[in-house]
Amino acid sequence: MATYADEMKKFFEANSRTRDVQAHTAKVHSVAWSCDGRRLASGSFDKTVCIYMLDKDRLTKDYTVFRGHGASVDQLCWNPRNPDQLATASGDKTVRIWDARANKAAATVNTKGENINICWSPDGSTIAVGNKDDLVTFIDVKTHRSKAEEQFKFEVNEISWNNEGDAFFLTSGHGSVHIFSYPELKTLHVLNAHPANCICIEFDPTGQYFAIGSADALVSLWNLPELVCMRTFSRLEWPVRTLSFSNDGKMLASASEDLIIDIGEVETGEKLHQITCDSPTFTVAWHPKRHLLAYACDDRRDRDAGIVRVFGFPSDT
Repeated sequence: MATYADEMKKFFEANSRTRDVQAHTAKVHSVAWSCDGRRLASGSFDKTVCIYMLDKDRLTKDYTVFRGHGASVDQLCWNPRNPDQLATASGDKTVRIWDARANKAAATVNTKGENINICWSPDGSTIAVGNKDDLVTFIDVKTHRSKAEEQFKFEVNEISWNNEGDAFFLTSGHGSVHIFSYPELKTLHVLNAHPANCICIEFDPTGQYFAIGSADALVSLWNLPELVCMRTFSRLEWPVRTLSFSNDGKMLASASEDLIIDIGEVETGEKLHQITCDSPTFTVAWHPKRHLLAYACDDRRDRDAGIVRVFGFPSDT
């Protein structure tokens, strides 16, 4: 009987085509799919946000560009309950909420510092944004106002709610993961996860695991609610910048300054595939319904700057 790993290796042999769109004029920092998988968004150093529609076997070439940020768009996320709404964090000290159906900004929220990370609560009611001074602000999506803020005394790298929305996780520059109750923000646990900086965190869609990418080039997989490290993925050699779980929760993509994106099986750690890149990868995102992986690299050649790529299309198309 074929294992999941056998099936996926065969799938990627038959579906190894990458499609790309060049919509930006500078490095792309962040890519993310809407919850229904119909749209892909990208945010760039060129201060713009682009939205692409997904056809069956390609991204449509007619994309929408959102302008308005006064500085680099460092991270973006979609509303997990509304496929038309996304939020962007920028160094211009604002968070912007965009309406992808009406193709316009729905709100601009002024914040206290240069924003570098952002996430949306699972129920769609709240956006959390972190800035360069390690201040995390919680924004009410309906009123577009700050409803709480928390100043941390350590380097906050990435922020995320768990899938239930009752706990809030931060990765730190000390190699630890801080877990708080939400909305009370009382410390529940501090996990000493890695000997080096913990850079990114990602929860799997099934709610069984979360993964942490570290500056020690390892990805660690932790189970919930026990918070036990199940295994590590060690095929990368550079700090792990970005992670994404597939829609079935069975694959984990990780990327760094290595010239590959690693796709591993969650249950075994086995390598299922690797995508070869010409330059470091800073953002990866699995599609919420299909085995398609969006990513963007730091293309150093000017003519290649600003390209968004999607891997997993049929090889013969």
